[in-house]
Amino acid sequence: MINILWAGMFLIAIVVALYDLIFTQSAETFNQITQAIFKNTQTAVDVSLGLIGILCFWLGVLRLIEESGLADKIAKKLSPLFRVIMKDVPENSPAISTVVLNMAANFLGLDNAATPMGLKAMEQLQKHNKQKDTASDAEILFMILNASSVTLIPITIFMYRAQMGATNPSEVFIPILLATSVSTITGFLLVAIKQRINLLHPILLKWVGGFLFLIIGLTAIFYAISPEKRLVVSSALGNIILIMLIGGIIALAVKKKLACYEVFLKGAKDGFDMAIRIIPYLLAMLVAIGVFRASGVLDMIVDGVRFICGKIHVDSQFADALSTAFMKPLSGSGARAMMIETMQNFGPDSFAAFTASVIQGSTETTFYVLTVYFGAVNISKMRYAVKYALISDLAGIIAAITLAYLFYQH
Repeated sequence: MINILWAGMFLIAIVVALYDLIFTQSAETFNQITQAIFKNTQTAVDVSLGLIGILCFWLGVLRLIEESGLADKIAKKLSPLFRVIMKDVPENSPAISTVVLNMAANFLGLDNAATPMGLKAMEQLQKHNKQKDTASDAEILFMILNASSVTLIPITIFMYRAQMGATNPSEVFIPILLATSVSTITGFLLVAIKQRINLLHPILLKWVGGFLFLIIGLTAIFYAISPEKRLVVSSALGNIILIMLIGGIIALAVKKKLACYEVFLKGAKDGFDMAIRIIPYLLAMLVAIGVFRASGVLDMIVDGVRFICGKIHVDSQFADALSTAFMKPLSGSGARAMMIETMQNFGPDSFAAFTASVIQGSTETTFYVLTVYFGAVNISKMRYAVKYALISDLAGIIAAITLAYLFYQH
């Protein structure tokens, strides 16, 4: 499927450019596509090189986690759950602890920590993969959960809304949490059914129940805080958790009498190689996305949806936020730009801006996650990963639009 999507983005863009050339005698679309190719090839390199520092730091921290014995403790504690959901991963695999740390970082909105941990987890999962060029069941499940990951506090969305002058920047909190939960649950159920995971297994039910209880509890605590303080508290919470985590890991390493500095350097050295390895995969996807966007196809789709809604007498206010929805699976920066543009055009407290914000937080940037994570371990055959990830995105976006209608109060 990824081959069809990649080729399709190029071919559709070229067809649109030819249409403009023939029927409007304008070569501007060709110019835009050409500029997009050069711009996104450079962006791919910049993004990969920009990851080097982050990767080196967190892979160094992960080496401390492994050699201090903390990884083994986490793996041992969670091995019963992983025997149910990732049957092809041995119960003593270090991948278990790294997967858990990645998901915890995503849950807390610690993006800088989540990506390096996710790449390391893919590398460790790949060791148990018998077909090295084909995604394993465990790798697909991990990728789907990352592409639709629940983020408890979407601090960046709050900050953008605050900068744009929204009256209550954090009012999108509950609809975002519910929408992203829908996308994650959809993705997990699809993979569970495909991989014949026992959804009624007592251990799985226990962990799912605990997860839901945690979300409800933290939501209640967060909502008890006054709207004026939510942005400050949520921002501070992420930083406090991050620094305390690093401090705790270093303290444990010191207690175990490890040569902390030397151990950290061993892990950090892997970061450079990993960042360079993902460049071809990232370049291929970013260029295709850039070409597709430059062709103007997304704008045509939005206008088409608005036209159809008018014909069947359905409220079309949500269409003003669809540019964010279409860009979200393709490009994180593109979706963010669309969200900001919607706030500028319609106002930060408008229904369109509210809906765009919820959509922005409803799911992850699927093609970025897919390209970077699978590219890091040289996987080219992704099986059903793309299809299920996009279905999860669709579920999250539909939920986001529905919840926007339910929660918008201006």
